[in-house]
Amino acid sequence: MSSAAASPGWRARLTAAGGLTGVMLAVVALAAACAGQPQRHAARPGPEATRATPPSGAPATPGIAGSYRVARRRMTFLEPAHTGPSGQPLGRRTLVTIIRYPLTRRPVTPRPARGPLPLLMFAPGFLQCAGPYAGLLRAWASAGYVVAAVNFPRTDCRAGAAASEQDLVNQPADMSYVISRLLTLSARPHDRLTGLLSHSEIAATGQSDGGDTVAALAASTCCGDRRLAAVAVLAGARWPPMPGRYFARRTPPMLFVQGSADTINPPLESRQLYRADSPRERYYLDLFGANHMVPFVGTGAVERMVARVTLAFFDRYVLGQPGALTAMTREGNVRGKAALVSGGRLPP
Repeated sequence: MSSAAASPGWRARLTAAGGLTGVMLAVVALAAACAGQPQRHAARPGPEATRATPPSGAPATPGIAGSYRVARRRMTFLEPAHTGPSGQPLGRRTLVTIIRYPLTRRPVTPRPARGPLPLLMFAPGFLQCAGPYAGLLRAWASAGYVVAAVNFPRTDCRAGAAASEQDLVNQPADMSYVISRLLTLSARPHDRLTGLLSHSEIAATGQSDGGDTVAALAASTCCGDRRLAAVAVLAGARWPPMPGRYFARRTPPMLFVQGSADTINPPLESRQLYRADSPRERYYLDLFGANHMVPFVGTGAVERMVARVTLAFFDRYVLGQPGALTAMTREGNVRGKAALVSGGRLPP
């Protein structure tokens, strides 16, 4: 992610970063657990609890966390062999995707909420799967978004000795492929996803290397996806080996979320992307004293703040709710904890 730390596998040294050892032990445990939790690999989807749950029968409110119950489904997409953005031939790629989607509030047999609903794609970080981010993903899904987290074949928590951070250049195309497959399934009859997805309300977000992935998906000429209505980059940056030019054409509105004490992705990296995105709406959420992982993988105060600000951002630019900007500004400016700035202005 950082141009100063772009050598292959540099994030594999994450636990050696100063001040992060205790945190990363917990994160490594979560990442290991994501490979063995049976509920994530169940053949049938199951409901997930949400924090704020309206009474049974109460009308669900799109854009408000806790408005819907959430179900989870695991799907595997086989991306055909193709040529990568750097010109290298790629074999077939297996993309395990964890989908969380809203349910109706019927008391006996909950069903997928009536579509079309917005689609939110998520890209995990290096050597991570979707599991550690479950709280954040569930918060978005409980607000009425269909959230699809892609576990990449060469960089996820199961990659082991085959892990290669250099494969990050191929991940934007993986995301675009899964978007296309999900939209195709939504258009077909007799599928659990039938009629569920909106073709015009699509966003993407990702953390760490996943943030690098969605930054390229939004802004690089190598692999930009023009279907995106908004993109949130969480502790991400420009990945130096990624081919193409950034911000050479119109991009969707972007939100950059960055911990000020992040030693893995230094804040300068996120700020450079934020400042470069001059033609469009862009926001920078500065989390005072936060490190690389904690704001995105837990359930504490800073994690809840990130969930609220990112949700308000998507509500504004994906759902088109003008009042969401007020909520975004309120939630992102907390004395002594966070500052939200926009338009290229730097945080205090």
